[in-house]
Amino acid sequence: MALITGLNAANAGKASVVSALLIAAVADNLTDSLSVHMYQESERLQQHEVFIGTITNFGTRLLVCLSFVLIIAIFPRPSATIWGLVWGMSLLAILTCILARYRNVSAISEVGKHLGVATAIILVSQSVGHWIARHVI
Repeated sequence: MALITGLNAANAGKASVVSALLIAAVADNLTDSLSVHMYQESERLQQHEVFIGTITNFGTRLLVCLSFVLIIAIFPRPSATIWGLVWGMSLLAILTCILARYRNVSAISEVGKHLGVATAIILVSQSVGHWIARHVI
């Protein structure tokens, strides 16, 4: 969400946004999956569990990234940003509710915190994008 918003604020074209999302879907995702893998190994989980966790993490994050690519491909730039935000915030709220139920904590409180942090990150990314549009491009 922050990447799409920041690049939109920087007046990036669709090809640039899709490229950035695909690079994040592969490079950032591989890095994070390796981190999860190493953490699980440090917890001395069974090798099979570690492998399944790593593959599941990578696959899920890849699918989520590709869903944002699809949004960018389908909609014109301004609406794509809005639909990306709606989709991303919805996913974040749903996943947060699932985790809150699992942890037996208040879903409303957790969703509020997570959406608040996400909003702050999006606003910072948008500000960076505006700065780039004014001073770099």
